[in-house]
Amino acid sequence: MLRLGNPGRRINIGLIAMIFVLSVFAGRLVQLQGLDSKVYATEAAKQRVQGEKIPARRGSITDVNGHELALTVEAREIFLDPAVVEPAQREKVAATLAAELGMAKDQVAAKLADGRKRYVPVATVTPTQAGKILRHKLEGVGSKHKYLRDYPGGDLAGTLLGFVGDDGNGLSGLELLHDRLLAGRDGEQVIETGAKGQRIPMTRSTRRTPVDGRDVRLTIDRDIQWAAQKTIAEQVAATGARTGSAIVMDVQTGQVLAAANAPELDLKNWEAAPAENWVNRAVADVFEPGSTNKVITAAAALESGAVRPETVFTVKDEIRCADRVLRDSHPHPTERLTFSGVVATSSNVGTILAAEKVGDRKLHEMLRRFGFGSKPGAGFYGEEAGLLPSWEDWSGSQRCTIAYGQGISVTALQTASVYQTIANGGVRVTPSIVAGTTDEHGAFTPSAPGRQTRVVGEHTAKEVTAMLEAAVSSDGTGTMAAIDGYRVAGKTGTAMRYDAACQGYCGYTATFVGFAPADKPRLVVLAVIQDPREGHYGGEIAAPVFKKVMTFALKSKKIPPTGTTPPPVRIRAGQ
Repeated sequence: MLRLGNPGRRINIGLIAMIFVLSVFAGRLVQLQGLDSKVYATEAAKQRVQGEKIPARRGSITDVNGHELALTVEAREIFLDPAVVEPAQREKVAATLAAELGMAKDQVAAKLADGRKRYVPVATVTPTQAGKILRHKLEGVGSKHKYLRDYPGGDLAGTLLGFVGDDGNGLSGLELLHDRLLAGRDGEQVIETGAKGQRIPMTRSTRRTPVDGRDVRLTIDRDIQWAAQKTIAEQVAATGARTGSAIVMDVQTGQVLAAANAPELDLKNWEAAPAENWVNRAVADVFEPGSTNKVITAAAALESGAVRPETVFTVKDEIRCADRVLRDSHPHPTERLTFSGVVATSSNVGTILAAEKVGDRKLHEMLRRFGFGSKPGAGFYGEEAGLLPSWEDWSGSQRCTIAYGQGISVTALQTASVYQTIANGGVRVTPSIVAGTTDEHGAFTPSAPGRQTRVVGEHTAKEVTAMLEAAVSSDGTGTMAAIDGYRVAGKTGTAMRYDAACQGYCGYTATFVGFAPADKPRLVVLAVIQDPREGHYGGEIAAPVFKKVMTFALKSKKIPPTGTTPPPVRIRAGQ
């Protein structure tokens, strides 16, 4: 007999199964909308909500007259979103972008290959180029606003200015030193987008406005910087030297009008330069100053009252100092020189004799007062303090050699500051490179004036100036620094150069530093050339640099000759 199934039991089993399935769905629904709702809402927001940095415009660096030395220009970053580019369209996108950007097609295609990526930078172009690319309406191709740093002068003041990295942050020079001021503060924009990157209407959008960076105005004069840079580079090349530096300073304010180096750094291609050429040698390289240091010994001798300009010294061409015999700057028979003559003819022996009357302690104190052994505090990146040993630690021969500039080390800026002090009547003004800054409204705020410090008396400064004028006369070693129509005061320097590579003294440092007009000083110019191969005397290869740069600077600043005549200076006894 055929038995039929129980309909009631089948219905019950079906109901139980339905209830079970519905319970699973209900449990999952409770989990999604109740227990885990915040988690999934957060994940969904991450996919929809897009944050974008709005870059602040980096401030400009200008010269003293407002000419831009470093500025920020608008640009566009072309990018790809490979995830939304259909495989069939990749060929077209790669070919079109390659043609517009001047790139290899394979290079663009490689950026499209990974369809999981959502943002792949391709190139940085001008706004005009970006507009032309976007008019093709290529799927997955977009542009993003950005800024680029530009240096109109190329290598003009390159090591002074420094450069920025790909992220727009300063990496060297004033760009690094004043990075926070120049950079400003980036803004941000948050929007909600769909799967293909389109903005979802009527959704939230927040924006934090960027704060642009402030401008920095330097004391540098663009034209004088160019002349100094060109002149020192030509002389370094002509003499086969390793490096060179030139500095121009305003006597009354201590402001640096030019700080040039050779070789200089091309800021449009700084990545290609060796790291050693990123350094501003005018403030960072230390060297033994040689005879330019005799001006400090002279000031110490005159200030102490132990020596007068007319004091006569019997000068041989060599002198024993402890266990060493030190020779004069040039061979000569024994002669009787006034102290003015000692400075004018750059006599090492005569300078040592004068220093003996001063004493080690007082000479060390004077070197300190002129700024040796401490950073100038001028506001340059990478300033060095040089080396000034304590007078108690001077060896027997150092007690003599330091008097004429061997056994201590300084920078070019420190040496220029010494002559600024003499030219300014004995008052040192802390050197400066930043003239001021602008606020967010563009209003200019000048920097505080340099600190003034009385180093020597005005009378001493005038006596030293007369000696330095004699050094540029026909009786001195600096005749090649003379400028027609102007009274010039200055000093040559030729020092043996310590080189770590040879672990000793190898080569020379040739220097000339001076100021003009001598009787009404306005400008100081220093030229230093390291390790020249064609000649090595400061009077031969550094003095001509001084003459060219000073002549240009005097004309540029419209400083006329004073029309006066230098007072006679007695060089030798019996004259």
